[in-house]
Amino acid sequence: MTLATQSRNFPEQVRVARADGNLQQALGRLKFGLTLMRGAAVDRLPEFERLRDEAAAIRDHTLTHLDHYLLRFEQAVTERGGHVHFAVDAESANAIILEICREAGARKVTKGKSMVTEEIELNEHLAAHGIECLETDLGEYIVQLRRERPSHIVAPAIHVLKSQVADAFAEHHGEAPPGGRDEAASLMAEARAVIRRHFLEADVGITGANFAIAETGTTVIVTNEGNGDLTQSLPKVHIAVTGIEKVVPTLEDASTLIRLLSRSATGQEAAVYNTFSTGPRRAEDPDGPEAFHVVLVDNGRSSMLGSEFQEMLRCIRCGACLNHCPVYGQVGGQAYGSVYPGPMGAVLTPSLAGIDAAGHLPNASTFCGACEAVCPVRIPLPKMMRHWREREFESGLAPRTQRLGLGIWRFAARRPRLYRTLAAAGARLLRIAGGRRGYLRRLPLGRGWTAWRDLPAPAGETFHAAWRRRRHER
Repeated sequence: MTLATQSRNFPEQVRVARADGNLQQALGRLKFGLTLMRGAAVDRLPEFERLRDEAAAIRDHTLTHLDHYLLRFEQAVTERGGHVHFAVDAESANAIILEICREAGARKVTKGKSMVTEEIELNEHLAAHGIECLETDLGEYIVQLRRERPSHIVAPAIHVLKSQVADAFAEHHGEAPPGGRDEAASLMAEARAVIRRHFLEADVGITGANFAIAETGTTVIVTNEGNGDLTQSLPKVHIAVTGIEKVVPTLEDASTLIRLLSRSATGQEAAVYNTFSTGPRRAEDPDGPEAFHVVLVDNGRSSMLGSEFQEMLRCIRCGACLNHCPVYGQVGGQAYGSVYPGPMGAVLTPSLAGIDAAGHLPNASTFCGACEAVCPVRIPLPKMMRHWREREFESGLAPRTQRLGLGIWRFAARRPRLYRTLAAAGARLLRIAGGRRGYLRRLPLGRGWTAWRDLPAPAGETFHAAWRRRRHER
């Protein structure tokens, strides 16, 4: 297994999430915040759809020639005085990073937002070897204090209310500063004061990388707080940790993707900071790290190349699919039991952890298509979730009742006369059961639907029957 998850507990975690009043209140920010902001940003950019096509083509070209661009990136980084390390899995990545920290004599590390370091559980690994690792992104810092996983790949603490942030700060920071903890501004100022000291004390700074540019050996981070800049410029060693799929051929390609990333993620025309880092500090530079390392993590990604899941590797981690997903909007990210939640997680988590560990996730979809409609690189997420459902069924992992039901349906479907007879009888019975109301409150074998909503009664005839009738009426 390349990714540790608790996704097997998804059904139980969903029930907990639906009953959590604070979570349900916090999730309202998606519908009335990020989704509306994205829509407005897209409307202001007439060429947005053309850029989506270009971005998908860039990502497809890169993935087709990934070995070439990874070697080219390594060469460019080395030429500029940096070091590239290839990690086959989480254990290898953690060992590489730990060794770099030990060589630097590090006792304290600051870290910018990075989903890959969450994936490999880097914080826990460093702590187990006596190295303190402090998150510097405000959202990541909040969930670190609360000992939780991020709930969202862009807004990790979107599930936390202001009062809960104040409680976490009171537990870890002690007495409230002058002005109290009643306003968001005072909470941010308090976090800034605490984290700023750690910036100055850290021996190593670790960031992710939204993109790694093969042409120049540059890593790119897209942030809104500036913490990423301080994390990588103040300590004497900077380590950028990212997946092998994040490489892009040229600066121009990275610029195209950045135009889509900010608009899709937070509805901004551009993030506050788009930081490009190329090698360690040169003699003429006023600041920057003395050493620059890039750790490129595979951890199951290469097995997706050439498969029906390769298109998932296009993902630029904008979070738009989460923001528009009706399922994520009801249960939040914690329920998924993985660092990657929502529609993108429903495809990526089984790819990295196995369908036996994450089979519930691709089944948690209405296939409404909202995720694919908003994806800036046009990833066909519903299609790939269907592929995972097929694999689950073929492996015998689907629930027995589901396999039995599909077996009965297959038996009837292969006998058209029997199928039409049963379908017609079922349609008439359900129409009668719906009565004047026109809907059913309870349905045998259909509790998964009627436990939460009424089922509209059918018209009383099958589609085939209605089609034949209308053709004769003409």
